[in-house]
Amino acid sequence: MAREARVSTAVVSYVMNDGPRPVAPATRERVLAAAAALGYQPNRIARALRARTTGVVGLILAEAPNPYFSALGRHIEQALSRREKLTLIGNAGFSADRQESLVDRFLAAQVDGLVIVSADGGTDVAAAAEAAGVPAVYVHHQPAAANTPFVAADNRASVEVAIAHLRQHGHDHIAFLAGPDDRGPVRQRTEAWQGIVGSTESRLLRCEYTRAAAARMTRDLIAGGAMPAALITATDEQAVGVLAGAWGTGLSIPEQLAVISLDGTPDSAHTAPSLTVTQQPLQAMAQQAVDSLLDAAAPGEPVRATLVTRRSCGCADTTY
Repeated sequence: MAREARVSTAVVSYVMNDGPRPVAPATRERVLAAAAALGYQPNRIARALRARTTGVVGLILAEAPNPYFSALGRHIEQALSRREKLTLIGNAGFSADRQESLVDRFLAAQVDGLVIVSADGGTDVAAAAEAAGVPAVYVHHQPAAANTPFVAADNRASVEVAIAHLRQHGHDHIAFLAGPDDRGPVRQRTEAWQGIVGSTESRLLRCEYTRAAAARMTRDLIAGGAMPAALITATDEQAVGVLAGAWGTGLSIPEQLAVISLDGTPDSAHTAPSLTVTQQPLQAMAQQAVDSLLDAAAPGEPVRATLVTRRSCGCADTTY
């Protein structure tokens, strides 16, 4: 390549490695043109050894198959790619032990940083990264005692806007479907609902974060004549199950049951009927996380979700 560009091998090295010495623009163009003509590919392993960096960031997802975490992970990977970082993804499968194991394995692989999308907090696994001198950031949720930078959405604002919208449709008693226990961001959503509704006549329902569990719960409530007329679900997976359970028993949505979900994953636009959601700001969260990780930027205030109205609450569907 040096012969093709009519320069020394040192100058080629300066161009390919962006230093340590400057190269005149015309000379740089000649070297790059020669590299393109010869099909040159830089040796990333050798470059990593020289720079003591791998260019790889570990991303741990609480549950990779879950549409919410999948969409969030995709935005994080894209944000890292724009910074020329390769993403190594691990699925914790809602297991604290698995999450801890993934941190250990990623650190052994000498990743440049860790993005931990945690669901229930648990052990502060980022502490191991900090002890190893590897930057880390939590997304979605973090352990209570963690000092690691943390990026999240404004969960209370999501609940506020969902309740206000259902009240505009004339609903005074708005039930809330939470998880089997009060952990993670769902706890914040549940507490926000309780604080705003403040009525014993509005019911708190619980089931696992799966479509099947929510469908079973819905069928049982309908069979017992106990299905509320308006419902906010903590997650899209539960909302899809509610829609399926209602359809299977002939309950009409939104005429007999209005539903709003608090996730807003891409699939929510394609349910039957289409699902009204508070669409979580996943792209903004991802960008905040990457900026915090790579630039040591302090995460901003929690970002607010956007209400997307569709048929499940009683609005017209403008998706199509």
